[in-house]
Amino acid sequence: MNFSNSLIQWYLQNKRDLPWRKTNHPYHIWLSEIMLQQTRVAQGMPYYFAFTEAFPTVADLAKSDEETVLKLWQGLGYYSRARNLHATAKYIAFENNGKFPDSYKALKTLKGVGDYTAAAIASIAFGEPVPVVDGNVYRVLSRYFGIDTDITSPKAKKEFFALADSLLPKDKAADFNQALMEFGALQCVPKNPDCGVCIFKDSCVALQQKKVDVLPVKLKKNKVVSRYFNYLIIKDGNGNSVVQKRTAKGIWHNLYEFPLLETSAATDYDTAYSLVEQYDFGFKILNIKPLHHEVIVHKLSHQHLNIRFWEVETAEKIAEALSPKTIMNYPFPIVLHNFMERLWQNEQKSSIFEMN
Repeated sequence: MNFSNSLIQWYLQNKRDLPWRKTNHPYHIWLSEIMLQQTRVAQGMPYYFAFTEAFPTVADLAKSDEETVLKLWQGLGYYSRARNLHATAKYIAFENNGKFPDSYKALKTLKGVGDYTAAAIASIAFGEPVPVVDGNVYRVLSRYFGIDTDITSPKAKKEFFALADSLLPKDKAADFNQALMEFGALQCVPKNPDCGVCIFKDSCVALQQKKVDVLPVKLKKNKVVSRYFNYLIIKDGNGNSVVQKRTAKGIWHNLYEFPLLETSAATDYDTAYSLVEQYDFGFKILNIKPLHHEVIVHKLSHQHLNIRFWEVETAEKIAEALSPKTIMNYPFPIVLHNFMERLWQNEQKSSIFEMN
């Protein structure tokens, strides 16, 4: 237990002052854990404050509509987390009398809650002695004990879960789990950890065997696909534009976007022009022009999106078109939102300049 006790002592002295650590309420623990999946603490913190202000309780979150939740989540990425968050809030509020399941096994039945998240909530909110296993845990344990099991292999999860469970002080589950994760986040970092100041420098197998840079072992690499998106920003006679909701499964489900032409490769102006001309808009096109020079590359975990924005101008008034101000209230992928914000702010500045 020397490892466990030393780790907890390190945690109590070095832990970050994070708002969700000032409570053991399952709503706040759950909210923070969902937000911090695939997300750094610094990026997730403002969203945590925004959500707890907008939705102080799980019932408040449940009563909100999905578009409001997605808009507030905008920019945090992995939007399925927000949809699952909302669905789970509705289940807890409306079907479970507002009560969170209070066990690891029951928590795993919630939408969007896997083994790691269930273990974190169960141990931190309810004190259940169940270990957490995430990327930080893989890294700390594989280095300290010199484990060269490929962490992407099927057996890795069971092996590391069993090891973490054997180290877990049953009466200090919350502290130990948070200590293990915090140690991986602050001290035993992926690249160039400062092993000279590490509390385990005399007992870490990876350091003794000069394997810090090769552990943990991760052989499987994600295959990245390149996609080419051409967004058509229609500008009608009123200066309004058309948007649509992405209803198909996949990236950005239920977020909004402009009419989209996806191509198999990057398009130049001539190619884009001919594609747009073939698009059945139902109105006469006055002009087509690119709205920027360089392709915007937006990197997701398994996809690199190569994005171009094209303005399609018509003198006609389109019934379903919306004003820029209205459109900006809809939930959009952050790359689209940022482009719109720059575009329309520049147009507004130009209009003011022309008036003066």
